[in-house]
Amino acid sequence: MPSQQKKVIFCMAGMLSFVCALGVVTALGTPLWIKATFLCKTGALLVNASGQELDKFMGEMQYGLFHGEGMRQCGLGKRPFRFSFFPDLLKAIPVSIHVNVILFSTILIVLTLVGTAFFMYNAFGKPFETLHGPLGLYLLSFISAKLWVRPATVHQSYGSCGCLVMILFASEVKIHHLSEKIANYKEGTYAYKTQSEKYTTSFWVVFICFFVHFLNGLLIRLAGFQFPFAKSKDTETTNVAADLMY
Repeated sequence: MPSQQKKVIFCMAGMLSFVCALGVVTALGTPLWIKATFLCKTGALLVNASGQELDKFMGEMQYGLFHGEGMRQCGLGKRPFRFSFFPDLLKAIPVSIHVNVILFSTILIVLTLVGTAFFMYNAFGKPFETLHGPLGLYLLSFISAKLWVRPATVHQSYGSCGCLVMILFASEVKIHHLSEKIANYKEGTYAYKTQSEKYTTSFWVVFICFFVHFLNGLLIRLAGFQFPFAKSKDTETTNVAADLMY
């Protein structure tokens, strides 16, 4: 492939990585991860509400990794509320999981930015067959999509940063009933139960960025470079012959 086309492909991959980094940064700071509705069970049971009457006891909220807002209803009108995870909800949420979600999101941002730098270096610089060359691009895309360790004789792979962010956050929301804990925080009189939860913009931004790293790997292959660690039979034969000489 002509060098000019390779530059175009590397630029495209670099721009995709940069857009992903900006997207995750934006997602990290916005309260658009979850939108949930919840029912005031106490109020609904007191008046034996059913059907359309339940609308007067339905509240809603949306939140991200740091803060959120919502509206409570218990038949006495709407009560808006705001909250932040740090330090308000530290006693109510699974802190270790929540901190890990933020940590892996930050790692994803850093690795994506480093990957962007490698792509731009290979597009406008003079790459060479080391970590700064095509191998480096594969590794950074692979590491961004999948944290891994490969010593000489041991290969142990870990889940991807983006995948870990989504899995940990989903487990925090679904298994640990995060929305319900937020709705019931410092509510001694009324009890709330979550009715529905849906992932919103920020969550899907991370989901898209997860797949962009694999797309970048395909772009590198399209530029004419072989996948790393894939050796031809001739190369293997030459290596064996060289080993036998010594």
